[in-house]
Amino acid sequence: MKIQNPIIRGFYPDPSICQAEGKYYIACSSFQYLPGVPIFESEDLVNWKQVANALTRTTQVELHKVPSSGGVFAPTLRYHEGTFYMVTNNNTFGKNFYISTTDIRGEWSDPIFVDQEGIDPSLLFDGEKVYFTSNGTDEAGKGCILQCEIDIKTGRKLTESIPVWHGSGGRYLESPHLYHIGEWYYLMAAEGGTEYGHMITYARSQSPFGPFEEYTHNPALTNRNLGGNESRIQGIGHGDLICDRQGNYYIVCLGFRQSGQWQPYHHLGREVFLAPVFWQQDGWFTAGDHGVVTEWMEVPLNGKQDTDVYNVSFQASEENKLRWSYLRDYHKENYEFVENGLRLRGTGISLNQVDSPTFAGVRQSEFDTHLVVTVSGDAQEAGVTFYMDEDQHYDLALIRAGQKRKVMLRLRTGDAEAVVKCIECDQDCGKVRLEVISTAEKYEFYCQTDRGREFLGSARTKYLSSEVAGGFTGVLMGLYAVDEENKWAEFHDLNWEQKISL
Repeated sequence: MKIQNPIIRGFYPDPSICQAEGKYYIACSSFQYLPGVPIFESEDLVNWKQVANALTRTTQVELHKVPSSGGVFAPTLRYHEGTFYMVTNNNTFGKNFYISTTDIRGEWSDPIFVDQEGIDPSLLFDGEKVYFTSNGTDEAGKGCILQCEIDIKTGRKLTESIPVWHGSGGRYLESPHLYHIGEWYYLMAAEGGTEYGHMITYARSQSPFGPFEEYTHNPALTNRNLGGNESRIQGIGHGDLICDRQGNYYIVCLGFRQSGQWQPYHHLGREVFLAPVFWQQDGWFTAGDHGVVTEWMEVPLNGKQDTDVYNVSFQASEENKLRWSYLRDYHKENYEFVENGLRLRGTGISLNQVDSPTFAGVRQSEFDTHLVVTVSGDAQEAGVTFYMDEDQHYDLALIRAGQKRKVMLRLRTGDAEAVVKCIECDQDCGKVRLEVISTAEKYEFYCQTDRGREFLGSARTKYLSSEVAGGFTGVLMGLYAVDEENKWAEFHDLNWEQKISL
């Protein structure tokens, strides 16, 4: 069948995959957002739904005032003898740790830390042994892949951490995964930086500690030489291997969709792509369509790909609730989901601070979207934000000034902040309907009051892109409230349609 990439759309980077009890599971990075490490489930490797978040408690991860694009990096998800293990890194504090559960939809354990440097940690269960792998540096300070054997019950190292591979020569060697397939140990990694030069490389050995022989045709998968009318899919890298029930292998990896054919900007974040793997008689493999990932890929899978899964409302389904994310600390007392609505209690913390404003967000997954929501309440400021980080966000809000109400469009890009337009509401205006329409290149902002529909302005998407804003995340649509007296705002009748396209 032909599948459409990406298979998980929007800001879900650094995918790691495993198979358990007849189903497939993917975990992704979450950085400064809580709950952390969203987990998706599939029966066919094509259609995915979120079923859990691995990190749900402050006892598992410390995110208090971590910088944007800090916090939780690159998880690896593995399943062994009835238990799921998720190993990751809190990059802000330089700590590698793992948690576990026997019920992937239930609570996960508190963390067990491993005393090995680097990021992007991974586990291999190999018979009675467990190998712990991460990127790091050797004694000379050169980037490498480090590895040790650990006691999985305690995290204690059973061997010293030693360099096992220095990569194929690309910069920023990262994302190591070790596999034991047949007589060989395969070590797959990413190089080139998680940008336009990103690539997947690998090597193999007959021992888990090497020496590893590099694949002579590295990179095995990359879109680094494509551009313009060749492909808007870029940044392919950071992959993980999976074998399906029929014995076919695939790579899930991250990539991103640039906003236009000649527009090298991406604001939706890094997403999950799928590419087939082809084994050669000599035990090496190739991947993708002659080493690249395309929007449409032929794969030996059966089924029909569901593309109507990214719209957002206040529906009370469990999957819908799992999609909402909060910035850093989650203060439960400030959030209340009600029938067809959400109540937010404001605090004095604004969206401009490296802190935890009252904010509930869902990832933007498509360029072409249409959002409407009704806002009311007594909070000083409450509205919709398209949020990249504290320095880059576009806000459409209902403002309370004494007995008066205004609708305001405010744009923040780096050190520049401007109120584009304010519209005064009628004296008895108790609620307004906010509306945002987005395309690949811009957002348009409207409000609906008793006087009708009014246009407040537009803003370019590229200023919320990673190329301009920096960082590793993507845009979230957030509902937020600010009020120093802790007054409430109410949001009702949310409908956010996201149209699937490249």
